[in-house]
Amino acid sequence: MKFGVSTFITDEGIAPRALGPALEERGFDTLLLAEHSHIPVNRETPYPGGGELPRVYYRTLDPFVALAAAASVTRDLLLGTGIALVVQRDPITTAKEIASLDLISGGRAVFGVGAGWNREEMRNHGTDPASRGRLMDERIRAMIELWTKDEAEFHGDFVDFAPVYAWPKPVQRPHPPIWVGGNSERTFARVAEYGSAWLPSAVPPEELGARIEQMRKTAGDRPAVVVYAGGDDRESLDTYAELGVDRVLLYLPTQPEDETLRTLDELAEAVSAHR
Repeated sequence: MKFGVSTFITDEGIAPRALGPALEERGFDTLLLAEHSHIPVNRETPYPGGGELPRVYYRTLDPFVALAAAASVTRDLLLGTGIALVVQRDPITTAKEIASLDLISGGRAVFGVGAGWNREEMRNHGTDPASRGRLMDERIRAMIELWTKDEAEFHGDFVDFAPVYAWPKPVQRPHPPIWVGGNSERTFARVAEYGSAWLPSAVPPEELGARIEQMRKTAGDRPAVVVYAGGDDRESLDTYAELGVDRVLLYLPTQPEDETLRTLDELAEAVSAHR
């Protein structure tokens, strides 16, 4: 089982150029960064975690800028989004950002995706929350065309463009891995269609086995299972190992550099028996 971290990079925590090497030094192989373009002051959508929305949600750096900074000081670390809010992003621009990250990192980009939860945030981008799933699917399909075709074109209900040239192409073939977040049956269909991994979040370890079985019925044995914000206690880690989870991403709180390094030492010690 492999281990990485998922976190929010903000202007108040450790910088990405310090975090990347610190992860590699401690044996972590993946860094996934959360994304929020902004948070509306007046918001009706409840925070899925309950209570007040944490401060980190409205102070996040652009994930691709932060990941590029981490790429410049690391050699092997996988660098990805956890998750990119595709329903709030232009697909042509986003395809170029991911391909550029893959190029400058030497083929280490990972595209973690999801439909998002903050309806007011989506609406500010012109997205109708009711159709965000269909919108996300179309944008990802269009991005795959841009990555894999010299003359790419796409014609859908939400995305429509005649043949275009779009470079750079990703280093990874046919394109960077797409890790699909979510826990619904529709999520499993997305994993089957274009995902290389399922990225479950907020699934208790004792319920994960049944959900993996459901995912396999739809998506088969090919996709990996990458647990997002997994538990670092012994019981949870033992369960992940027994279930054959491929990778566990531990949640790293957003803290100043010294505190972050101490937390990483603790996390590395917690997972040492399962490496």
